[in-house]
Amino acid sequence: MTNRLAQSQSLYLYKHAENPIDWWPWCDEALETAKTENKPIFLSIGYSSCHWCTVMEGEAFSNEAIAQYMNTNFLPIKVDREERPDIDSIYMQALQMMTGQGGWPLNIFLSPDDLVPFYGGTYFPVEPRYGRPGFLHLLQSIRRFYDLEKSKLQVFKEEIMGYLQQAAVLSGAQELSDDLLKLGLEKNISVITSVNPGPSFPMIPYSSLVLRSTRFDSTAAGQAQQACTQQGLDLAMGGIYDHVAGGFHRYTVDATWTVPHFEKMLYDNGQLVEYLADLWSAGIQKPVFARAIAGTCQWLKREMTSPQGFFYAAQDADNFTNSTATEPEEGEFYVWDYSQLEQYLTPSELTELQEEFTVTVKGNFEGYNVLQRRHSEDLSDSLEAALAKLFEVRYGSSPKTLATFPPARNNQEAKTGNWPGRIPPVTDTKMIVAWNSLMISGLAKAYTIFSDPAYWQLAIDAANFILENQWLEERFYRLNYEGKPSVLAQSEDYALFIKALLDLYQNQKVDVGANVSPSDNLKTHLSNLWLKQAIKIQEEFDEFLWSVELGGYYNSASDSSDDLLVRERSYVDNATPSANGVAIANLVRLALLTEDLQYLDRAEQALQAFSSIMNQSPQACPSLFTALDWYRNSTLVSSTADQVTALITQYFPTSVFTLVTKLPENTVGLVCQGLNCKPPARSTEQLLAQVKQSQTRFNN
Repeated sequence: MTNRLAQSQSLYLYKHAENPIDWWPWCDEALETAKTENKPIFLSIGYSSCHWCTVMEGEAFSNEAIAQYMNTNFLPIKVDREERPDIDSIYMQALQMMTGQGGWPLNIFLSPDDLVPFYGGTYFPVEPRYGRPGFLHLLQSIRRFYDLEKSKLQVFKEEIMGYLQQAAVLSGAQELSDDLLKLGLEKNISVITSVNPGPSFPMIPYSSLVLRSTRFDSTAAGQAQQACTQQGLDLAMGGIYDHVAGGFHRYTVDATWTVPHFEKMLYDNGQLVEYLADLWSAGIQKPVFARAIAGTCQWLKREMTSPQGFFYAAQDADNFTNSTATEPEEGEFYVWDYSQLEQYLTPSELTELQEEFTVTVKGNFEGYNVLQRRHSEDLSDSLEAALAKLFEVRYGSSPKTLATFPPARNNQEAKTGNWPGRIPPVTDTKMIVAWNSLMISGLAKAYTIFSDPAYWQLAIDAANFILENQWLEERFYRLNYEGKPSVLAQSEDYALFIKALLDLYQNQKVDVGANVSPSDNLKTHLSNLWLKQAIKIQEEFDEFLWSVELGGYYNSASDSSDDLLVRERSYVDNATPSANGVAIANLVRLALLTEDLQYLDRAEQALQAFSSIMNQSPQACPSLFTALDWYRNSTLVSSTADQVTALITQYFPTSVFTLVTKLPENTVGLVCQGLNCKPPARSTEQLLAQVKQSQTRFNN
């Protein structure tokens, strides 16, 4: 028997459709029912590829005794955080205040009259273990507290609400100085250089900011370059990267980048492709970076690209070992028993594999081997051939012949599919604008650096799908399920898609190359379309999400926020960059490209809105410092196609480039530093020197 979630388009919600718990989706009817019946709301938030969300679904949420007590005493609501990141953000912040930590599944209890949280946690086992209480006993205790301790409940709620309101408002605009930028650049180096005994995450918003500091003449620049190089090597050589078939896993459970948590998220892979391409453009050119980018793009095209051109959201960490298994196993699709390697490879191939990768008889993950590289140079042809054999074991076909690999869209498809190799993890096939945008930006940058037209085609196909399918009744939508838009776009969707369009506009210039003529040819016209679309979407972003009173952008639109406890403005970076950090950088870029200073005024207002948190907690908001770097060092370079093509492959992170067909006689380009232009450059060398100087103005 199914519950209300059986009709859900969300894969995560649908996975809970056969739970005995009487789940509601987040909706007005659910909230009103909880209030009318005076039932505390049990709000459970997660996502489809979350391992511990899957575990809890199979344990506590499938337990009849727990379900009976839950249904009688609480109003249970399920939320997919990938559908509603605005709801997730509010209650994750509350959980972190309550417990000092967060994570998913996010399980939190709300008072039905005002939706204020009063208790929360993450994974709860059925029976007491891992230092956590049994879930049924916990539910009974919480219900008693709600019924009998009204005064304590009220005091606690007021404390939580005060914290959330204070975090949402901020105060005290401060000077947007070079000293503030220097503070952010230097403080964030420690984020990616610190060694912790626990899990290792890519932390790309931090790494990208630290890479920016390598261009300045300071004592920290050398440390930053070393840190960024090591970060790139850890990512491209570690077990977090799938060396057999491409694509990056979510994170590793250890400090040595060895054993991953095996899900593959689109948002990580988009950021990682862009970061590795940025390293290459900054002169940190390791062969392992190019291989990781190429492999990730091959995985993307083979397994994560829909026939319509958009990119799927994620692949699970778990997969079934055979069609009769009752539960999937974590990482089985990716790991190798030593005896399997002996079976599939020749003795010489196995020897070479062991020389390049950390392969042993005992393995490094529960008796299995996760491949991790020892060196950063190119692999030999014979070793690539050996890895191709392992690819064929996994997929049932060679990498050269397997152009596309259809997704298993749910557990039933995974178990009943006629898979020629191993049973694959489930793929969440929904389209998320923000995550597609991160991948588009990564592909555009990779195309600029490596000139592979496949990268460009993947990027523009995804962008065109969004432009053609994500508007309904003149409004932009965040998700697409089976060709239908769903859920109004949130700030990260607007900000990241505008960035993606600007990246396509910028990188299209390379494609124009020497073919540009004084007439406005087709390629230039298409390039200008990316900019026009970015301007159009920015208008909608400003209309519905800009905070006139406070500055910056709210997480969700003014006409879709009535059910929220507070209206937040995202400024803290997590696995993805903060929406406001990206949005402010976009505003500076638009000001340079359009000469419309209203964009620059809005960027300044937004930066000042968040300047207090930038001063107090610089390590919380690297994307805001990236935006401040754009604001302080913004550079417009106008030149010919040949000059732009040469410049754009180099690392100039606060420059935008425009093509011009006419320049003053005996000049090659014009460099403008914010609102001031330098004398026209008379040689390629002078132009390059001007661009470099403009990128480091606070140093000079």
